[in-house]
Amino acid sequence: MINLFQKNKAKRPTIASKKVKEAPIDAYTSCQQCGQLTYIESVKTNDYLCQNCGNQYHIGAYERIEWLCDPNTFKEFNPRVAVQNPLDFPGYLKKLSDLRDKTGLDEAVVTGIGQIEGNECVVAVMDSRFLMGSMGSVVGEKIAQAIQIATKRQLPLIIFSASGGARMQEGIHSLMQMAKTSALLKKHHEAGLLYISVLTHPTMGGVTASFASLGDIILAEPKALIGFAGARVIEQTIRQQLPEGFQRAEFQQACGFVDAIVRRPEMRQTLGKLLSWHEEG
Repeated sequence: MINLFQKNKAKRPTIASKKVKEAPIDAYTSCQQCGQLTYIESVKTNDYLCQNCGNQYHIGAYERIEWLCDPNTFKEFNPRVAVQNPLDFPGYLKKLSDLRDKTGLDEAVVTGIGQIEGNECVVAVMDSRFLMGSMGSVVGEKIAQAIQIATKRQLPLIIFSASGGARMQEGIHSLMQMAKTSALLKKHHEAGLLYISVLTHPTMGGVTASFASLGDIILAEPKALIGFAGARVIEQTIRQQLPEGFQRAEFQQACGFVDAIVRRPEMRQTLGKLLSWHEEG
């Protein structure tokens, strides 16, 4: 009699027994808004936007430059500027050293000259991964030198801001950068040259109160946080409830502070048109 319920002792191949080549864990990234897991390369080809919900991924300074400028046209200015600790702030130099190792950046801004759709310009791109993109003496000096080079070479200037504001570890030395960069931008303007300021998330504090708000044309990415002080500080000071989203790019545009909100897929083309119109004019 055959036992229909007798177990077959023969080994059957299972999925687990097969060798599956797994993608490295650092090849993926997840969207902070919807949690969608995506290949990093797919994010890059989609203009650093989530394919599921359209949320904007963070773009590092060098990644943004590569995405923005024509291939092989960008040449960096002063990649290494000596950093000092003017207030002898405890642990400051160690923190900067650790951030250089972690981010691959020397400071919170990258500056240089490149081309956007064939139009030569000076570009400065801030990176909030480096101490929240705060503006210390090195950041201020690099931006100041970029403005001076743009003025000397009679070139338009584009600055992508992404900052929490002035760098508290440098005190008054940080605040001095606001006046320095603003004064040099006035000379650039008097020379009849174009300055386009692009506000990304976040643009706050002393950066907003200086070069970020002085553009001949001010563009912003959607939903970027833009302001000087934080919402809680303002509400506690004026003792009033603030409108919802009052520091977002859309609110700033409605109030006339921002000229246009530009989505990432249109950013390169928009800048290219503005630069070409300035050249023709």
